[in-house]
Amino acid sequence: MNVFQVFGDRIRSAIRGLGLAVGEPELARVTVEPPRDASHGDIATNAAMVLAKPLGRKPRDLAEEIAVALRADPDVDAVEVAGPGFINLRIAAGFWANLARAVVADPAGYGRSTVGHGHKVNVEYVSANPTGPMHVGHCRGAVVGDALAGLLAFAGHAVTKEYYINDAGGQIDVLARSAFLRYREALGETITIPEGLYPGDYLVPVGEALKAAHGDALLAMDEAAWLPIVKPVAVAMMMAMIRDDLAMLGVAQEVFFSEKSLHERVGNAPSEIDGMLEEFRGRDLVYQGTLPPPKGQLPEDWEDREQTLFRASAYGDDIDRPLQKSDGSYTYFAADVAYMRSKVQRGFDEMIFILGADHSGYVKRLEAVGNAISGGKAKVVVRLCQLVKLYRAGEPVKMSKRSGDFVTLREVVEEVGSDAVRFMMLMRKNDAPLDFDFVKVKEQSKDNAVFYVQYANARCHSIFRQAREQAPELADADPADAPFERLDDAGELALIRRLAEYPRVVESAAEAYEPHRLAFYLTDLAGEFHGHWNRGKENPRLRFVNPDEPLSTRARLALVRAVMIVLQSGLSILGVNAPDEMR
Repeated sequence: MNVFQVFGDRIRSAIRGLGLAVGEPELARVTVEPPRDASHGDIATNAAMVLAKPLGRKPRDLAEEIAVALRADPDVDAVEVAGPGFINLRIAAGFWANLARAVVADPAGYGRSTVGHGHKVNVEYVSANPTGPMHVGHCRGAVVGDALAGLLAFAGHAVTKEYYINDAGGQIDVLARSAFLRYREALGETITIPEGLYPGDYLVPVGEALKAAHGDALLAMDEAAWLPIVKPVAVAMMMAMIRDDLAMLGVAQEVFFSEKSLHERVGNAPSEIDGMLEEFRGRDLVYQGTLPPPKGQLPEDWEDREQTLFRASAYGDDIDRPLQKSDGSYTYFAADVAYMRSKVQRGFDEMIFILGADHSGYVKRLEAVGNAISGGKAKVVVRLCQLVKLYRAGEPVKMSKRSGDFVTLREVVEEVGSDAVRFMMLMRKNDAPLDFDFVKVKEQSKDNAVFYVQYANARCHSIFRQAREQAPELADADPADAPFERLDDAGELALIRRLAEYPRVVESAAEAYEPHRLAFYLTDLAGEFHGHWNRGKENPRLRFVNPDEPLSTRARLALVRAVMIVLQSGLSILGVNAPDEMR
């Protein structure tokens, strides 16, 4: 039950009943949300403000007329008109009792939404070059992408989680040369890794694998012969390591798409990039031309010659983009375009990219490509993740024991656990810088958000353990049959109101592609619950378990059950565990 949707429908129905000359487009602009100041009521609407102009009425006068109609609703205790014409409603206690009952009656369904309408959404995230282990910079994008995928699925989208393997291009040649050095090392040679190659010891197992498979046979080959042998082995082993790193974080994409596959030609069949370019020529999306030199450092794919250009500026980009150089070779961007075409061909209505902040220049071009390929039918969304700065007790952490020049994702997860990493990576909006302190995220205090939320769930379980000891017949009673109307304390009603916000938070977070909103909400819910528990220590009448008051105890235990349901639901979406007890 979404209380804001319920009362949004009732408010629009009341307005229609007044016989006002407003159509559905105007009514669609009416919003229903929590008031900024909780003392003003439970629900606020801008109905009079948005309808006054088309009706030629003063907003406050119209608000008073709408308020009269709303006061007839049996679930409304009071209606007040505020300021220039805002309408604030106070909801009757009986409605809150029914809402709490709805939570426990449908624990798996509460908060779920159909706002996604089953639309096929592709969420691509991480997509790091397969040249080494995941580092902490990849960690944030992995968490944001995975949590967003879970959120969208919960909101009714058909979600596919995807990883784009950058297994073509110069960086893979560098990887293979670096692995070949480790192969020589495995054969007993003393090596020196030159500048420009990958120095990390994570390539030692690749060298050992090449030795086991080929002995010393590769030493007799020139580079042109051993490079195509070494490359697939190195990429496969790097991807296996990356999958293992992501698994530690609870991340598992369903699709791993190879960039190399876009370049491959089987027999006389064209490659995916060939097919994309042929389609673009047929649709007049490309032309032969030259581009002025960009300001600053020249990119690798720029040349002062006529080349094949994509009409990106016609679809919202700043400039047209080269797809094929004058010598006939394809640019890096050509593979990106063919990849986007593949997603459209696979039937995705929406394509989401989670990228690092250093990819901000890609936003417009990706949006332009998606718009051009789909004819404006598919939506492209790009979310950028800012840097994560690591600290230990306030001091910067820079070096890795394994890679030598960065901190790996595995090292972070091994030290603090995946739950802490995932939740804390969502405690800032994705485009805001984030400080991650190893000491603080392991603290067992209210200042540590993940502990605070998980402890709320553990405390719920503790209450039920207590109830089973003191009054087992009450603890095991069906919560849907509990007398919720006995929950009349301000703290109890505040908890129910907070639970009522959950469906709205899910929908708004999904619509804005902002999973951090859910982390914020869970922190607020945990705070509300802990606060009310503490009041019970001071006032025994408010304790959740009191065998001398069986009806109140049943109602309060059902409320605890509702809190557990929402905490576990939200944590599950974010990929964080909900422990029964904290140790």
